[in-house]
Amino acid sequence: MDIRHMQYFLEVARHRSFTKAAETLYITQPTISKTIRNMEDEWGVTLFYRQGKKVELTDAGRIMYQQAQQMVEAFQQMSYELEDLMELRRGHLVIGLPPMIGSSFFPVVIGQFHQKYPQITIQLIEDGAKKVEMDVESGLIDIGVAVLPVREELFHYYSFIEENLKLLLHPSHSFAARDSVSLKELAEEPFVLFREDFTLHDRIIRECVQAGFEPKVVYESSQWDLISGMVAANLGIALLPETICQEIDASRVAIVPLDHPSIPWQLGMIWRKDRYMSFAAREWISFTRNLLAEKPESV
Repeated sequence: MDIRHMQYFLEVARHRSFTKAAETLYITQPTISKTIRNMEDEWGVTLFYRQGKKVELTDAGRIMYQQAQQMVEAFQQMSYELEDLMELRRGHLVIGLPPMIGSSFFPVVIGQFHQKYPQITIQLIEDGAKKVEMDVESGLIDIGVAVLPVREELFHYYSFIEENLKLLLHPSHSFAARDSVSLKELAEEPFVLFREDFTLHDRIIRECVQAGFEPKVVYESSQWDLISGMVAANLGIALLPETICQEIDASRVAIVPLDHPSIPWQLGMIWRKDRYMSFAAREWISFTRNLLAEKPESV
């Protein structure tokens, strides 16, 4: 067994799918399936069991998962330190991005970074902000974009956007021509939200409860364009950040400021405090901070 086998195992565990793990690793599914079988034969245990279309870790698999994470992380840190020692200006970064902000900010940022550092490769993992934060904590990804605040005892971060959520309505809605709408006025409205693995899902529900009502959630999605499309189809209302609202066709939906209270949305680049930072990671943080940051970062 070598470190590559451990990486294969971790990807299957992360995606709960041999097919998705193979796509992420750019290898064939039979290759990854054979690797897992060989690991199981070598150790005399079953690492995964199938549950519908997904696979789940067995008890032995969970033990292997904990140890494999530590082994892969130790190997990566050794590689980073050796590269830095040899002053090689190359490397590999795994960066987590919430889907709703990736297209708004990062194609240009990544393109400019690649021009400056052509030998640094980047792997993007798209997940909700809550999952991104968990994966930075566990070491599955190097750096992530998360909704602030995060736990300051675990993470360094810098903020690069701070704005409020806005209300999306069908143009025929009685609130569509208003200058602003208070949150409590939405008590009887059907809500279209992001899924539970998105920080905004919990944030919106919490704010509604504080305003005196439990929101009536009729649809959930991981895509902001689908959410705005549902509003345009008059299936409900939505609350989205200003940056996302700028991407939406204003002829299809009405966008109205929300007040009493407004709901803030602050994004930051986060990384673990207690983990070795490779040359590639340090340069990404420095480069993007200069390009994006609105405020001094917390370190």
